[in-house]
Amino acid sequence: MTKISQRITAVLFCAFLAGFGILHILLPDKDFSPVENRTLAQAPAFSWDALLDGSFTTKVEAYLEDQFPLRDGWMGLQSRYACLLGKREFHGVYLCGSRLIHKLEDVSRAEQNIAYLQRLTELTDLPVYLGLIPTAAEVYRDLLPAGSENFDQSAYLKLVQDSVPGAVWVDIAGRLDAAAASGTPLFYRTDHHWTSAGAWEGYAALMAAMERDFAPLGAPQTVSEDFYGTLYSTSGVHWIPPDSIQRYVSGEGVTVEDVLAQETHGLYVDSFLAEKDQYSSFLGGNAPLYIVRNPQAASAQKLLVVRDSYGDSLAPFLSQAFSEVHLLDLRYNRTSVAQYAAENQIDAVFVCYSVENFVKDLDAVFMGR
Repeated sequence: MTKISQRITAVLFCAFLAGFGILHILLPDKDFSPVENRTLAQAPAFSWDALLDGSFTTKVEAYLEDQFPLRDGWMGLQSRYACLLGKREFHGVYLCGSRLIHKLEDVSRAEQNIAYLQRLTELTDLPVYLGLIPTAAEVYRDLLPAGSENFDQSAYLKLVQDSVPGAVWVDIAGRLDAAAASGTPLFYRTDHHWTSAGAWEGYAALMAAMERDFAPLGAPQTVSEDFYGTLYSTSGVHWIPPDSIQRYVSGEGVTVEDVLAQETHGLYVDSFLAEKDQYSSFLGGNAPLYIVRNPQAASAQKLLVVRDSYGDSLAPFLSQAFSEVHLLDLRYNRTSVAQYAAENQIDAVFVCYSVENFVKDLDAVFMGR
């Protein structure tokens, strides 16, 4: 390379850096990234103490990284390049054809939380139904890249079932495996949650465990065709086509009380369909306690569901079977489950978590109090 070409390269490189520096100054800082679905770092306040202990420079690095001009485009370009090189794991998310599947890594509470389940059955005289939901990594395990790490959820479910004889087992995994074989879309391709069709399989498994009749899944209503979920946000794989969101229950006559917010609304909150987090259109997103009421339900029973966010899309189906469905999220409502059930005249308790959340949940302790 001649000296002239070296100089031209150096000038172009400096101009490139200067251009991005100018863009960084001119463009306003963003508070939130809808693509990554997270709050972005802001410019830190300077202090000599922060400079001396290193926290200031750490925060500056995070700020420059989060506020880098055209960040979303560069992230997508980086992921495409890595994919061309054969990479199939991006920030804990596997790329499996046109589907993204989250890698289950944190199983730190897997054994300890089983003991809390058994303790719950000892604290209440009510029937306790137990249904853990295998994730897409288990249901679609054949799609995972060769050699990928995968926690044996099937073996864990068998361990839970054998370890909690006081509960009635709800075979959600069996229903999902059978439905997957028929090609039913059970999990979103860009999100970790199950679809409404997947949630119905969980509902059907509960009805079967209760020895109750239930109607077959009807025709869906598509309410969105541009849903990009959490896996799309965290992976940087932004060439996967969007998901659609379907509903199978109209919600007519059903009310949802957000107990903490002291608000009552319908079964769906359509305003979320215009936002990034479209999954929150079911019920209205995460809340410590929802009470779903349907005076026209098939039975007058009250069901307490100890749950995570998978319960949001399960609730519409449950609302057709029970006059009241109490949805208790222990991540935000640290209440004794047995005590709550006794104080609210509950008829049955349904513990329904995704395996991924259950094996790392620090709040399962409240099931044993």
